[in-house]
Amino acid sequence: MTALRNAMSPEEYERQARNGKPEEGRWSMTEQLLAGITDSLHQLEYILVVANSDGKGRKPRRPEPMRRPGVAPKQQREPMSDQAASTLFKMINGGAA
Repeated sequence: MTALRNAMSPEEYERQARNGKPEEGRWSMTEQLLAGITDSLHQLEYILVVANSDGKGRKPRRPEPMRRPGVAPKQQREPMSDQAASTLFKMINGGAA
């Protein structure tokens, strides 16, 4: 692998670094364990920040897990439309709204 990487031009190397897809590669058990440790540390950091905040201001986003081989990236949801929110509110309140 090092020989292949060393044979790449700087432009190819930069393009591969930007567009790499770790979910299509193969990882060893060590790399899987390091990804798990990294995810745990990010979770602990998030919990520490949330627990020690005063509740004012913007709440930090939950950390995304590190992408792993064979797992597609998480899809982002679209925000709920006003009509869908109104329908949901009516359903929750038994149609009384």
